[in-house]
Amino acid sequence: MSQVVDPEAIELIPIDLPNLHRLAVCEPVDLGIIEIPDGALPPAKVAVRALAQLELGIPAFWCVPLLIVSKSRQSVLGGCGFKTAPTHGAVEISYGVARSERGRGVATVAVGRLLQMAVSSGLVQEVVAHVLPRNMASSRVVARLGFLRGQPFVDTDGETVVPWVWRSQPNSSFKPTPLRGAA
Repeated sequence: MSQVVDPEAIELIPIDLPNLHRLAVCEPVDLGIIEIPDGALPPAKVAVRALAQLELGIPAFWCVPLLIVSKSRQSVLGGCGFKTAPTHGAVEISYGVARSERGRGVATVAVGRLLQMAVSSGLVQEVVAHVLPRNMASSRVVARLGFLRGQPFVDTDGETVVPWVWRSQPNSSFKPTPLRGAA
């Protein structure tokens, strides 16, 4: 396994509108000097969904994907974000990490930051991640952060997924679980 990522070296950066449009039509994204390894960007369908939600007036905070960027390496490690605005105090998240960056704690840091952002909004008491049953690494990420496993179901894309749910505790402030070996 590669060296565990330093959580302080990770930044979540919203994709700007021109790059969101490029991503939606599978054109090259321009991030200046920031390197983009294969598989680091969210899929086109995520950008298409975000653009449609922006058209409907959903705040960018809740629908524009975030790039997981290593500040020290000036490289995109993956993407994450909320799938839409919270409903009845619950919000769904999504995340993915470039194959070359997996196994280093990147997803754990990113999902932990999403939890902080959701709770800080004052609108969220529950965060949901739908994980494919065969994606054991992703299941370990959410379990490590205190999500509880639900019963598998078939989602709107026709895939069987396992809902993992994190609930805030009344009268407590969220603190992400520190990563072992992180500076």
